[in-house]
Amino acid sequence: MSLISAAFVVAMAFVTATLSGVFGMAGGLVLMGALAFVLPVQAAFVTHGILQLVANGWRAILHRRHVRWDIVGWYAAASFVAMAGAYALSFVPSKPLLFLLLGLVPFLTWLPQNWINLDAAKPPQAFVSGLTVTGLNLTAGVAGPLLDIFFVRTELTRHAIVATKAATQVFAHLAKILVYGAPLVTGANVGIPPWWVFALAIPLSMLGTACGGMILDRMSDVNFKRWTRWIVTAVGVSYLIQAAQLMLS
Repeated sequence: MSLISAAFVVAMAFVTATLSGVFGMAGGLVLMGALAFVLPVQAAFVTHGILQLVANGWRAILHRRHVRWDIVGWYAAASFVAMAGAYALSFVPSKPLLFLLLGLVPFLTWLPQNWINLDAAKPPQAFVSGLTVTGLNLTAGVAGPLLDIFFVRTELTRHAIVATKAATQVFAHLAKILVYGAPLVTGANVGIPPWWVFALAIPLSMLGTACGGMILDRMSDVNFKRWTRWIVTAVGVSYLIQAAQLMLS
C-alpha cells in the first residue's frame, strides 16, 4: 500500500465515523466505497469491518443508556445464522458488482412508508432484520438503509435509533471480518493495510464518533431523517456511476 493510499484510509476513518455518529449509517456507506477504490474487494470488506466494528462499538458505548438491548439480542442471534450461511457459500463479489450493490442500497430509503410495516422493537422482526441486514452486509459491504427500514415505525428517539443500530452493527461487522478474513488465517495475501494504518485509524474513528455524537445532540428528529435520506442517495448515485464505468472499461 502506498503512503497516499494509507493516508486516505486513515482520513476516511475519521470522516466516516463522524458521519455515522450523526446519521447512523451514511459513514459506513461512504467508507466502503472509499476502501473499494484503493483496496482489493476482499481486503476492503475486512478493513471496513474492523474500522466499523470499532466505530459502531464505541458509539454504542457512548450512547449505551439509549440502547434497546432486547432488539440487539435478537439481531445478534440472526447475524450468526447469516454468517454461517455466507461462510458456506464462500461468495466474493467483483468490484463492478460491489459498486452496483453499493449504489442500489441507498434507494431503499425512498420506499414509501405506507408500504413498510416493520418494527425492530418486535422480536420476530428484530430477528428478520439481523438475518437480512447481515446478509446484505456480507454481499454489498453495507446495509444501513435496509436496517433503517426496521426502525421507521418504532417509537424510538433519534438517540435510541443511533445507539441501537450501532450495537446491532457490531455483530454485522464482526460477521464480515470472520467471513472475509478467513484467508488471513491460512496466510493468503488479500491486500490488508499494514498494522500501523489501523493503529492510526482506530483512535481517529473513536474521535470521529464522539464528534458525530455532539453534532447529533444539536439536530432535531426531523432534520435527522431528512438529511440522512439525501446524503445516502447522493452517495448511491456516485457509486452507480462508478459501477457503470467499471463495467464499460
